[in-house]
Order: sequence, then C-alpha cells, then structure tokens
Amino acid sequence: MHKGDWIKSVVIAFGGSLLNFDREYFEKFRKFIIKLSRECKIYLVVGGGKTARNYIKFGREMGVSEEKLDRIGIDATRLNARLISCILDANNIIPESVEDAVDTHSPVVVMGGTLPGHSTDAVAAELAYKSGADILVIATDVKGIYDKDPKKHSDAVLYNELYVEDLIDRYGTEWRKAGENVVIDGPALDIIRKATYRVVVVDGRDIENMEMAIRGKDFVGTKIKRRGA
Repeated sequence: MHKGDWIKSVVIAFGGSLLNFDREYFEKFRKFIIKLSRECKIYLVVGGGKTARNYIKFGREMGVSEEKLDRIGIDATRLNARLISCILDANNIIPESVEDAVDTHSPVVVMGGTLPGHSTDAVAAELAYKSGADILVIATDVKGIYDKDPKKHSDAVLYNELYVEDLIDRYGTEWRKAGENVVIDGPALDIIRKATYRVVVVDGRDIENMEMAIRGKDFVGTKIKRRGA
C-alpha cells in the first residue's frame, strides 16, 4: 500500500488489555503507527482495561450507580489515551467526541471514550463511519472471536469470519453494564451493521498480523461481514 492507494484512513479500537507497559512492544507499535501514518490517516480509540475495571469493581461494591461507574470508566480510557498519544507524539488534546476527533488535524489521532452507554468499540465504530474510514480494526488480546472464551477453554474454536447479524442475534444491541469485558458490545454491533467499512478482529499484540489485515492480505483473526453486502 502506497500513499494514494485505496486505503485513506484506518480506525483501530485499541483494547485496554493491550496496555501492558511492555517497552519493547510499544516501541515496535510506535514504529508501525508512524510508518502507517505516512500512508493514511490513523485514528486510535483506546479502551480502559484493568484500570477501568478495577475502579468500576470497587465503585460497584460501594453502591455507585452504573451511569457514574461508566463515567469513571470513560475517565480511565482518556488517561490511557493520553499516555499512548504521548508515546506516539500525536494529538495534544484528547477529543471528547467523535466529531472532535474527525476535526483534529493530526496524522494520528488518539482518543478514549465519549459518553455513558457504550464501550470504546462503539466509539471506534461510530468514528469509522463519520471519518469515512476504510477499515475498523478491533485489536484485543486474543486472536479474534471464538465460539467460547479461549482464556477459559483450551478447545475454543476461532471463527475466520462471522456475520454481524449473527452476533446481534447472540448478544443483542443494548448496553449492559459498565466495565463489561466483551469483544464487541451491542451498540458497536448496531453501528457496524449499518456501515460499509471493513471490520476485522485481531490480536493487537501481533503487529505484523495486524498490518496484514489492514492491507487486505491473509491474516489470522475474524472478519465481520454483513448479509447481502
């Protein structure tokens, strides 16, 4: 892929589970993002990970409402986004809305959550739609979507592709609760169903594989398709 080819912009939903404070990984990730940003616009939407879940868990034990817990989680995503933005020498101001992100003039734009009621995956899905992105990459700490949790079941089977409609039948489109650890939440699935960009779920720790997915080459992970598309 060279500048001017078919890909204009990429949105990466960077799962909070990838924020592992591994210097070697982030040096490699930084080189990858800088290289890619010379060819197309990059948006990174960063999740809250353990930081958010720990705060939410304790807040829930203390009787804090789900909406307030969700706002705490959003604050955690923005803290994570701030760190990654600094690592990448990207935008100085972390956007608080998708519209702000689209209007940010930087080769790489990093943001976290926006409003209660959905995860950063839904933010990334909306951002991909409103920015006219060619692909949404959901980068997590497993290889893709499985028939069951691969962290608990050694015989879990990785899906090479799935229809978003089947995922909606299984999980619905509603928001459930703050800090829920799912690959793609309901509101994100609802946005993806109506969009036209490519969607892939990959292991964000494997940067070479993620690049293959972005460039439309064979990769290990899950393609999210739409019926009739």
